[in-house]
Amino acid sequence: MIQVFPSTSRYTADHGWLKSNFSFSFADYYDPNNVSFGPLRVFNDDIVQGGRGFGAHPHREMEIVSIVLKGQLQHEDSTGHREVTTYGQVQRMSAGTGIIHSEVNPGEEEVHFLQIWFEPEELRLEPSYEATDFDTSAMRNRLLPIVSKRSGAGIAHIHQDLTIYLTELNGESVTFSQQVGRRIYVFVLEGNVRLGDGTVLGRRDAARIEGVHELVLTPENMASLVLIDLP
Repeated sequence: MIQVFPSTSRYTADHGWLKSNFSFSFADYYDPNNVSFGPLRVFNDDIVQGGRGFGAHPHREMEIVSIVLKGQLQHEDSTGHREVTTYGQVQRMSAGTGIIHSEVNPGEEEVHFLQIWFEPEELRLEPSYEATDFDTSAMRNRLLPIVSKRSGAGIAHIHQDLTIYLTELNGESVTFSQQVGRRIYVFVLEGNVRLGDGTVLGRRDAARIEGVHELVLTPENMASLVLIDLP
């Protein structure tokens, strides 16, 4: 089953310094029918103006991933980590038993990033933070893993049985295969992508997929997207 969620179906919050689009219930937006997809709990598409950001605030029992698409994002937390990430980098924070952190834009230009939350497969973990670099050229016409339980060089570790992939497709199709019984989440960053059943996703459209364990992704000219392999 493939459920398509057009970009226009997302909840939009505009605070001036912050513009957010929520794919799932978050903050002031609550829909009991749109709370999660497997362990995927939050998928926010955020734009923060220069010199602004989210001040120190607490989290517990959540795996939080930030992927910078443009600009700079500065992270600081109560475990002593302080890092500035930009395009080609990803950060993963395990809130575990409790952590306080802030995320701000230290630059003059706006920062555009994805904020993605997952429920961990194990509770009461020790809080931790990690920032990794990935090769942006390596995601051209292939699915590049950037976050996974099966981590390695250039792949941030996460405490859940999932993998986040990025790809840039330049006229070529890619095929993703997974074990029976798992889920796929697709979010198109730019361009148009045709799925194997003929469904076409446009910019910022998403698909929640179950029962389809070999998925062909074909761009219409050029496209980029996020694919998450979920339990």
